[in-house]
Amino acid sequence: MEVEVAEESMELNNNVMCQLADPEGTPLGASIYLPQSVGPKELQQMVNKLLNNEERLPYAFYISDQELVIQLGDYLQKNKVSVEKVVTIVYQPQAVFRIRPVSRCSSTIAGHTEAVLSVVFSPDGQQLASGSGDTTVRLWDLNTQTPLFTCTGHKNWVLCVAWSPDGKHLVSGSKSGEIQIWDPRTGKASGNLLTGHKKWITGISWEPVHLSSPCRRFVTASKDGDARIWDATLRKTVIILSGHTLAVTCVKWGGDGVIYTGSQDCTIKVWETTQGKLIRELKGHGHWVNSLALSTEYVLRTGAFDHTRKQYSSPEEMKQAALERYNKMKGDAPERLVSGSDDFTMFLWEPSKDKKPKTRMTGHQQLVNHVYFSPDGLWIASASFDKSVKLWNGTTGKFVAAFRGHVGPVYQISWSADSRLLLSGSKDSTLKTLVWDVREKKLKQDLPGHADEVFAVDWSPDGEKVASGGRDRVLKLWMG
Repeated sequence: MEVEVAEESMELNNNVMCQLADPEGTPLGASIYLPQSVGPKELQQMVNKLLNNEERLPYAFYISDQELVIQLGDYLQKNKVSVEKVVTIVYQPQAVFRIRPVSRCSSTIAGHTEAVLSVVFSPDGQQLASGSGDTTVRLWDLNTQTPLFTCTGHKNWVLCVAWSPDGKHLVSGSKSGEIQIWDPRTGKASGNLLTGHKKWITGISWEPVHLSSPCRRFVTASKDGDARIWDATLRKTVIILSGHTLAVTCVKWGGDGVIYTGSQDCTIKVWETTQGKLIRELKGHGHWVNSLALSTEYVLRTGAFDHTRKQYSSPEEMKQAALERYNKMKGDAPERLVSGSDDFTMFLWEPSKDKKPKTRMTGHQQLVNHVYFSPDGLWIASASFDKSVKLWNGTTGKFVAAFRGHVGPVYQISWSADSRLLLSGSKDSTLKTLVWDVREKKLKQDLPGHADEVFAVDWSPDGEKVASGGRDRVLKLWMG
């Protein structure tokens, strides 16, 4: 009888055995009994104390990929979570700054005479470049919201543009396989077109600034089956990465110094960059690999630039700041890679540890067109021809939510710098650029206004602006 009374009093005390853990699953301290009245506020204090944070940092808390926004007891009851075993509460660090949702189109800028195929903000978010079917690259003044430079010289559609992470160069690739390097301060080409690829350029990626500053090397992928490493100073190919048997569709230069290429031959190849040796092959997809993304992509893209707008006096200082940002973002975990394919699936990889995938991610009903990690690396978003955008856990690859609202294939997605909002552009006849709230799992904003399909979207790294471009030839800028 006494035992029963003791058990009843335990029930009344309502304590739940919990284990705090980081997104990788590493426990923080021992398991502890927590009262059911505990909510995110108390957990914040606890985690900051256990981690000995000098400044209090914001955290979000998750139980089985569901965010805990109410008291623990209410959550467990609502979601019918068993308290028989230890409840794992995952803490995720949040951005210390918040990005306002973009809601108004501040300008519609005409200039291109054919479809806008790519839009990319500079690493510091202060400039914008676009590539078009009219064979030009344009640089835009974001203060006056007018065209700054029209960069001419390509003989065919400009399919992709990429900024060096130190912001000093802009590279463009065309449908006829030529490359050009531009000086963004003047809009002038640094010389003649660079030739070597036999077919169109499918992707461009720069060597991270924490590995080499000032930025000199970049890699291009082509329909011709090769990837090429170029030196912007020498203005020539320094290494050819040959081995794929079909078109190379995407390329990423990783923070560890290796290059990843995805191909229509269904494989992803990993290359070292001093001699261009193949070091690993990632197999698993049953059809073309369309898109690759790295968990560290945001810090690789922005290098030393962050929301504080700090300027650097030398390449060495920039390299050091970029290295600190990279190491802080990456932590002790290996760099993760996600791939999206025509086989409707995605794979999550940790290529430095294993050539087998960590997880196979299924759920899309059509080909996966674009995959993208959130800036903090904790989420993966995927865009598909099935008209949906899906959200996945960036560490485990577990499915979290589906966002439906587009009525046409989704071409491209982009994240806000604080990892809270997601943007998607589509083939909709309603021509929507949609903004999704990741934590509330719902549509935040509908940004109408394009007169035809939206091919390209980008959210500026400083979080203040969104750009979109498409078949209607105009560039739209959206502000918070």
